[in-house]
Amino acid sequence: MNGKVALVTGGSRGIGAATAVRLAEDGFDVAVTYVRGKEAAEEVVRRVEAVGRRGLALRADSADADEAAGAVAQVVERFGRLDVLVNNVGVGVLGPLESLSRADVDRALAVNVRGVFLTTQAAAPVLGEGGRIVTIGTCMTKHVPGPGGTLYAMSKSALIGLTKALARELGGRGITANIVHPGPIDTDLNPADGPYAAGQAEATALGRFGTADEVARTVTYLAGPSASYVTGAELAVDGGHAA
Repeated sequence: MNGKVALVTGGSRGIGAATAVRLAEDGFDVAVTYVRGKEAAEEVVRRVEAVGRRGLALRADSADADEAAGAVAQVVERFGRLDVLVNNVGVGVLGPLESLSRADVDRALAVNVRGVFLTTQAAAPVLGEGGRIVTIGTCMTKHVPGPGGTLYAMSKSALIGLTKALARELGGRGITANIVHPGPIDTDLNPADGPYAAGQAEATALGRFGTADEVARTVTYLAGPSASYVTGAELAVDGGHAA
């Protein structure tokens, strides 16, 4: 993959950071976006550069239409091309249905749906033959274990339709589009020792949280040549959450 370029949105921590580093290890130059985690994003860039690849940290809020699309233009301006887009950015707005405000709804849809669409729309024209679009969904599109996930599950479910439509629309250009559904993953936003962790672990067949790297391995597989005939697919990395 030497000479190829990947953009990972929301790549300053968690699954995004793990994916960025694995892509660099596979030979990609990697750009990551962030909103507030500038230092964390710069640390990811250092890890990318430590394996001999070029890195770039961009501040871009996916809730802002111009910034979501503008990140793609900045990557192409800096590196001259884009080969892989990883739509990792997302917000988890959870709570009882009656407690969710219109601002909550707008934020979830702006980041989880509109931002992903606009970033992908900007990326599609510059992706060449063999381009890859990998989007991060959630296990809650397949099984919602309890109340409080209505808005989050709805917003992430929209990405399944987007992925399948992209596979059809871009397949003629040799571009693939797939979606990965993580289960409970040990990150700073949802730690494996957090107050709600036990129930989440029990909801999986393996009885544990996954790691960000376990998800990143699947993302980088989809981004590489071994997945050249995989498109429009949903891949679960959820420990059997939906089993």
